[in-house]
Amino acid sequence: MGLALKLITALLLLLAAFITFRIFVRRDYRKKGRLTPFSSFLQLLLFFLHAMSSYVYLGSAQVSKDSPFFVLAILLMAAGLVLTGIAMANLGVGDVIGVTVAGLRTSGFYRYTRNPQIITSSFFYIGCAILWPSWTGLIWLGLLWIMLQIMVVTEEEHLRREFGEEYRRYCEKTPRYFGFRKT
Repeated sequence: MGLALKLITALLLLLAAFITFRIFVRRDYRKKGRLTPFSSFLQLLLFFLHAMSSYVYLGSAQVSKDSPFFVLAILLMAAGLVLTGIAMANLGVGDVIGVTVAGLRTSGFYRYTRNPQIITSSFFYIGCAILWPSWTGLIWLGLLWIMLQIMVVTEEEHLRREFGEEYRRYCEKTPRYFGFRKT
């Protein structure tokens, strides 16, 4: 695939992320305090499209099954899937997709990071980039993280409005992604 196709795909994904999160999701959070099924669908569609763009960005050749990188990739992917599943189950499906708000979560994985699904799912995506290596795989990962950052900023605006001082104190103690928990 040519570089032009990769650049166009990247720009379209970033534009779609901006429109989804900064317009539709933000509007729903401001007007309804939760997401509508339409905005939830847009989010799922956006991340599905990113996953499908792996065919554009990731290498076509898989690393050798004899390589330690193969084992590392499989372990990262498996850990990412399992840990993301656990994090999502602890939050609840309605809260994961934003259609319900059951309260501010500060226990479990949320004691260590405000975005455990992002951290844990990143293991899976990094594993994919290792398993099918290419320099453009780094662009694919970068696109994901930019899209996720746009989502997080939008969600944090909502959480600040929804939970006020409680959320501010939580942010002071708990890193956005990873780091040391402040006492």
